[in-house]
Amino acid sequence: MQPASRLVTSRVVRTPRLTLLPVGKENLPDLIPLKADPAVFGLMLHGVRTPERTLEELEDDIDFWAVRGYGTWSVHRTEDGEFLGIAGLMERPDGRGVALRYALWPHCRGQGYAREAARAALEFGHAAGLRRIIAVARETNVSSCAVMADIGMTPAGEFTNLGHRMLVFESLR
Repeated sequence: MQPASRLVTSRVVRTPRLTLLPVGKENLPDLIPLKADPAVFGLMLHGVRTPERTLEELEDDIDFWAVRGYGTWSVHRTEDGEFLGIAGLMERPDGRGVALRYALWPHCRGQGYAREAARAALEFGHAAGLRRIIAVARETNVSSCAVMADIGMTPAGEFTNLGHRMLVFESLR
């Protein structure tokens, strides 16, 4: 595990169009349908989640913020406060390191929101002292791979998971 070594003064991140807020219990009603949607979480590690698993993950995410000083944000459009999805940094369960992750509602795709949120999370992680941040996507998830490349992440390997070729990207600072 790699603790945050530099002080980041605020956990709230603002971009030109988005506000990223550390997840809390108040986000559970938004997270349950997001994580149950196959169009959103079908390509994620471990796939769609039950409401019970979503609550467990939310509790883990809250604890992760307390221990690490970084974690998962709920992503909101600033102009109207609409919940668009999540973005953040999390320790991968397979030991590959701290990983960037993002998942937004399908109606948000093609508008640059994932790219904007992912870039903000990546910058936050590096400012918090993380030297290396990875991201993983299925080879067939062309949109996600494009986001990683567009925010400056570079290919760093691959592996197979449940018969799927997974691409690893990294950002080094």
